[in-house]
Amino acid sequence: MKVLILQHTAGEHPAAFSDHIAQAGDTARTVHLYRGETIPNIARFDAMIVMGGPMDVWDTTDYPWLRAEKSIIATWVRVLRRPYLGICLGHQLLIDALSGKCTIMSKPEIGVREIEMTEAAAEDPIFAGYGNRMPVMQWHGVEAAIVPDDTTVLARNSACALQAIRVGAHAWGVQFHPELTSELVSGWLEDPGNYACAVEWLGSEDLARRFAWECEAHVDTAQLHSRALYAGLRQAAVKAAAQLEWTGK
Repeated sequence: MKVLILQHTAGEHPAAFSDHIAQAGDTARTVHLYRGETIPNIARFDAMIVMGGPMDVWDTTDYPWLRAEKSIIATWVRVLRRPYLGICLGHQLLIDALSGKCTIMSKPEIGVREIEMTEAAAEDPIFAGYGNRMPVMQWHGVEAAIVPDDTTVLARNSACALQAIRVGAHAWGVQFHPELTSELVSGWLEDPGNYACAVEWLGSEDLARRFAWECEAHVDTAQLHSRALYAGLRQAAVKAAAQLEWTGK
């Protein structure tokens, strides 16, 4: 399977998903949009993963490549109908690209926080088997406000009502960061802007450091979750390919 990965900043890379892709015997092409790289012909790929980033979906003046990216996401989901997984900003871009809306949260969410799965998640190709609750790593100050009509809500919590969604049958978005690996967050905090953001949102430097420790303690659980997410995405891609072959498209 060939996976197309869209990356928005150097620090927010595929992380755990790179390992899962390699272990499955699949290949990945990562497009570094922040370097000005051009997205290749998307018809050559079987699945798309869109990563997070510090920019917002409406920041098209500072990041003009967001316009093209959103157009490509819409084509991928609505025309090609191939599996999509959006992480944090990638989740928000999915919503915005399909005529939904995202907005600034009244209170940002940061830390390892629990989310609650909905009844629909029990029958979802990716989230089935996760149980009722699961801890995840959060770092976001924007959330989805309006979603496309064909959206199914899969997870939520008191801070954010749309923690995980499925749009149609084959596009997923998660507001949290399942890609967590050891030292990923501590690496993010080495960036002065990220560090200042964490201190501001959490309230102190001590709490920012504790956040990094919490993430390290959560790595093993996060890797189980990300492995299951990729396995589900991969299975969805196999089914999508079989369907295209059956219809002759």
